[in-house]
Amino acid sequence: MKRADGHWGDGTACVHAGSARPVAGQPFLAGPVFAAPYHLGAEDFYGRQGNPTWRALEQAIGALDRGHCTVFPSGMAAIGALCRVLLGAGDVLVLPSDGYFLARRFVREQLAPLGLEVREVPTTGPWTAEVVRGARLVLLETPSNPGLDVCDLPAVAELAHAAGALVAVDNTTATPLGQRPLELGADISVASDTKALAGHSDVVYGHVSTADEDLARRLREERTLSGAIPGPFETWMVHRGLGTLDLRLARQAENAAALVSALRGHPAVTNLRWPGSQEDPAHEVAARQMRRFGGVLSFELPSVAAVERFLAASGLVLPATSFGGLHSTLDRRAQFGDPVPEGLVRFSAGCEDSHDLVTDVLSALATLTG
Repeated sequence: MKRADGHWGDGTACVHAGSARPVAGQPFLAGPVFAAPYHLGAEDFYGRQGNPTWRALEQAIGALDRGHCTVFPSGMAAIGALCRVLLGAGDVLVLPSDGYFLARRFVREQLAPLGLEVREVPTTGPWTAEVVRGARLVLLETPSNPGLDVCDLPAVAELAHAAGALVAVDNTTATPLGQRPLELGADISVASDTKALAGHSDVVYGHVSTADEDLARRLREERTLSGAIPGPFETWMVHRGLGTLDLRLARQAENAAALVSALRGHPAVTNLRWPGSQEDPAHEVAARQMRRFGGVLSFELPSVAAVERFLAASGLVLPATSFGGLHSTLDRRAQFGDPVPEGLVRFSAGCEDSHDLVTDVLSALATLTG
């Protein structure tokens, strides 16, 4: 029996959402449907228009987001489709100045012919009526990537709606289990499912969820017309990975908390950030709107050379420019164009044993101070 709010708990939803009713002799999760044309006379008639494997995952993610989900072949494809559907010539777009750098680059380079007025605002604001005045779309990213700052979603959404703007939230860092933007006042939740949702570092994927059924229809039309469609096998892989999201996030958050405790006050580490820590400047707001805090933290090492020495000394932490996977990874963000200090790193705590991970990280840091 479902809970009083009509929904399953997180673990149950991850395991069962999007699965068909049991049929004797059939697998728990139906395999991917590979088809270009279909026999005519049913819902699906051509592979660019629809696929039952997409719909199963859309049902699953939509149940977690509490909205209508449309899947895309990457997070950037999802953001691109959203912008093309919502924005017209001369519109005002508000972007996070400290969010994912490719979103800003996409707007500057690909949407330049629209002549948009683009306002870049830090995640923490200040958020005023003047900032959102005349805006068509306010795109937030909270917690931000890579700085892990947090904005007050309900407050910003109220401000933006009063100005007539729609609010979209890049929810990649939080995931649908960590934060539900649609329940916090946002109109749209967008994410790169390449990260924690799929969770195994083996597929690139994205989605947009919205409570507006008409907007979801327009997004699917955009997907069909642009041809930005996900492969059925990749879709099936994401759905398979989703089943363990609850378990993986719990271990990753446990590891992040252990690392933050071990790193606080370490002589080689500065600017340590994780919204789950009571000492973090974002914690008060994050605790009000986030359901869990995940495994992503950030901190600074003294230099590029120090980052390289740390990675060379570590036996568990891998250099990689993604997060949310099974393996603990470290990414020096300045090398990819983020406007951050050269030694700032985004650390994605994986699913290793906490004792092993903390021991390994402290041992590698010792090479910088010893």
